[in-house]
Amino acid sequence: MIFHSPFQLSYLWLPVIGLLVGLVGSMVGGGGGFVFPPVLILFFKVPAQIAVATSLAATLPICLLGAAGHYNNGNLDVPTGLRFGLAGIAGAVAGTLITGMLTPEQLKSTFGAYIILLALLMIFNNLRANRKTKKTFKKNTVSRCGKMIPKGSLYGFTGGVISGTFGTSGTAPVLAGLFAIKLPLKLIAGTSLMVIFFNTFSALTGHLILGVIDLTLVWFLTTGTIIGAYAGPKLTAVMNLGKREVLIRKAFVFIILVFGIIMLVT
Repeated sequence: MIFHSPFQLSYLWLPVIGLLVGLVGSMVGGGGGFVFPPVLILFFKVPAQIAVATSLAATLPICLLGAAGHYNNGNLDVPTGLRFGLAGIAGAVAGTLITGMLTPEQLKSTFGAYIILLALLMIFNNLRANRKTKKTFKKNTVSRCGKMIPKGSLYGFTGGVISGTFGTSGTAPVLAGLFAIKLPLKLIAGTSLMVIFFNTFSALTGHLILGVIDLTLVWFLTTGTIIGAYAGPKLTAVMNLGKREVLIRKAFVFIILVFGIIMLVT
């Protein structure tokens, strides 16, 4: 079901939030969709099921524009993205069904536990990304070819389930999978956004049929996310992020960890 909620003055903050999330999410490849549900639930008192579906709609421009921007800059592995993304479609449909089986309180608590786990997984992935390996990418490519498809299917499906259930981008399993097949770091941001687009679009389609979407919230959020997602890849192309990318990722981890704790205890 689609509806428009009455305008509230606090909604004027949503474009700003969308801009920041779209900018950073498109730069680091996480999509940023994991920020929207806790923000809507905790600060705008939106029911969990509505926050999940609304978040998917607001995240879609980040994934689409971000992936397109990275593709234009040569930072996207299309075959790998397709392997992950096609499996994610089935997972997103399953996640949509799971959401309908949970009460708002169950969904809120489960989401809180999930984003705490997400923060821990992102810390783990960042540590793995910073490790130096003596093997060349060519050797890694040969050794992983036989396992890429099953791994891609598993990680892609898991990311889809998370997207459909929690209204997030399913970032953790997607990034974990791309690291697992040893994709070069410069391709991870763009490829993950491509996979997340598949997941988000599929989950949103399911929620359009089975869920509830507040278009008023969507319009305000996407006003900012579109601008941020358009600018993010351009900034990535012209800036040498270096240590600043690490700081951005750490800030994201800290924010979602705090959100997860708050959602579990309130």
